[in-house]
Amino acid sequence: MKKDIHPDYHTVDVKLVDGTVVQMRSTYGSEGASISLDIDPSVHPAWTGGNTRLMDTGGRVSKFKNKYAGLGF
Repeated sequence: MKKDIHPDYHTVDVKLVDGTVVQMRSTYGSEGASISLDIDPSVHPAWTGGNTRLMDTGGRVSKFKNKYAGLGF
């Protein structure tokens, strides 16, 4: 492996939306840097696998469902 081509991996403080501060390892900034999140990962469907429904804009979801209805999706 080549030397000195990888970014520095260090500990940073991550401030969650509720004010909780968690230490994580990252390549962001420098040692002891702080990151403030705008989205709370404890409730956001992208991280929790939530059961939010897709919005059918322009009938695309229903068109997809009709097209592939026979495949058992």
